[in-house]
Amino acid sequence: MDYHSPTFFYYVFGFIHLLGIAAALHAVFTVRTAQGSIAWALSLLFMPYVTLIPYLVFGRSSFDAYIEARRQANQEMHTAIADLNWRPWVEEALAAKQSDSYDSLRAMRKLGRMPCLANNKVSLLINGDATFDAIFAAIREARQVVLIQFFIIKDDAIGRRLQQALLEKASHGVEIYVLYDQVGSHALPRDYVDTLRNAGVKIRAFATRRGWLNRFQVNFRNHRKIVVVDGLVGFIGGHNVGDEYLGSNPRLSPWRDTHVQMHGPVVASLQESFAEDWFWASRRLPPLILPDTYPDEGVLCQVLASGPADPQETCSLFFLEAIHSATRRIWITSPYFIPDESMLAALRLAVLRGVDVRILLPSRPDHRIVYAASSLFAFEAIRAGVHIYRYIPGFLHQKVVLVDDEISAIGSANLDNRSFRLNFEIMLLTVDAAFAVEVQTMLERDFAESRQVTLADSKEVRRLQALGMRIARLISPIL
Repeated sequence: MDYHSPTFFYYVFGFIHLLGIAAALHAVFTVRTAQGSIAWALSLLFMPYVTLIPYLVFGRSSFDAYIEARRQANQEMHTAIADLNWRPWVEEALAAKQSDSYDSLRAMRKLGRMPCLANNKVSLLINGDATFDAIFAAIREARQVVLIQFFIIKDDAIGRRLQQALLEKASHGVEIYVLYDQVGSHALPRDYVDTLRNAGVKIRAFATRRGWLNRFQVNFRNHRKIVVVDGLVGFIGGHNVGDEYLGSNPRLSPWRDTHVQMHGPVVASLQESFAEDWFWASRRLPPLILPDTYPDEGVLCQVLASGPADPQETCSLFFLEAIHSATRRIWITSPYFIPDESMLAALRLAVLRGVDVRILLPSRPDHRIVYAASSLFAFEAIRAGVHIYRYIPGFLHQKVVLVDDEISAIGSANLDNRSFRLNFEIMLLTVDAAFAVEVQTMLERDFAESRQVTLADSKEVRRLQALGMRIARLISPIL
């Protein structure tokens, strides 16, 4: 065959278009949302030359088979711990019924798989130094078990500091379990993992499925950040393990992020979330520890673990419930703002109810396509009366929600489709007026260092930029 003849190229082009048609049909039947299905199908039909490979990376999924397998693993895990009397939480959970603020989140008791628990102590950890200092201090005090889970672990200064801390504790007989996402931590060298494993650390990669193609599957990633030490102290929030989270990336520095430290019954929920993910990766349970006693008073907390295997879209529904429940204010910070129509409608309704709706976004992009789409959504929200701010000093990565005067949530979930439907996320919901004041004070400082975006800003966007923003919005359901 003459590979330079026009006939050969006609065959190639025709074959690519046939693949595009097949992939478009696959998208129609497998993509979870109508918007995402349309976005993929149209691009695959009309631009198969540039979208077939991205579809393999972003859109390829045996969704139903994966969900069935994940749910089966979760069931096996819960069966395995049934004999451990792992949920002695009924007495504490009853306290949630006495909270009018928690009652305003009417769906949370059924939406969250884990109960709302009283008598917890929570502390804000603002930015990387405070977060990692607290985590390393807790690890130094470990006597029995350390559970660690991050989306990203890097072999840089902070990553090697973590490695050395774990090696030291392993040498003293502490059981250590480390779970990292295979795609998020794709740059983590084998030597880093082997060094820990050879020292007795149990370390696993969270993979969507086995096989070589998993490295191209960016859906269903485990975006959670969890640390638990001896069943006594836990941490969740926005930080991963990388030097940029301490401000080492000049383009994004200073890095603005928030974590939360907790003690009390809610740490058991954090362990259970880790156990589900560890069981999926290894088919074994990690050690689970319940303290002998808990404090007699404290903060009302609920761990909200969400993921694509949930019976409903837990993360998306949580944001909707938080927005709908607000009577005075709803403040949200997120690095990515890619709302769907239901989220935009909820924000509009909140504004019409007279709620102070503020959304704090970064002013510097770390992903330009996402930033472009987010900008267009921001202008639409402003037209609806939402106050949009952009954080000026550096990159804003924190994920925080503040509702009225008592309810706050801090964790790993972004305000976008990937967190809503494709990633495993975790948030800590707190119901406490004093802690809400701390969150309010923190956010007020952030707003003071931000610039409010107005509709006048949209008129300064150049035509080429506006075109890019609209194209980015068109593909936003698949970002």
